[in-house]
Amino acid sequence: YTNCPSTCSDLGWEIFPQGLREVLDTADAYGLPIYITENGMADDDDDQRPSYLVRHLEVIDQAIADGIDVRGYFHWSLTDNFEWALGLDPKFGLFRYDPVTQKRKLRRSGQIYSRIVKKNAIPQQLRDRY
Repeated sequence: YTNCPSTCSDLGWEIFPQGLREVLDTADAYGLPIYITENGMADDDDDQRPSYLVRHLEVIDQAIADGIDVRGYFHWSLTDNFEWALGLDPKFGLFRYDPVTQKRKLRRSGQIYSRIVKKNAIPQQLRDRY
């Protein structure tokens, strides 16, 4: 889709966790609570999403430790979905979705996200691995 300078999603979008921190720093200047309502990546074979999740959640964790009032995080997306311009091709979901059978299958990244949510923390094992 594009020429990406480094690690990229299936859509050619650069994976740049520090960019999230830059946005959080800017949003913090407004003095209001922050809710991250859409953060995720297209990754059909789910080989990059686990690292993406851990690295972006580490950025949020550090921002909170630095006093930024982040109150919520919503991963995009729970299941693969229809993207207006690209149809069903990009795979954003923590669950793989088959539109024909309507079956869903939890991806490895979904299992990792579940572990993080249940602990309300990123386990050191995941920090070390990703």
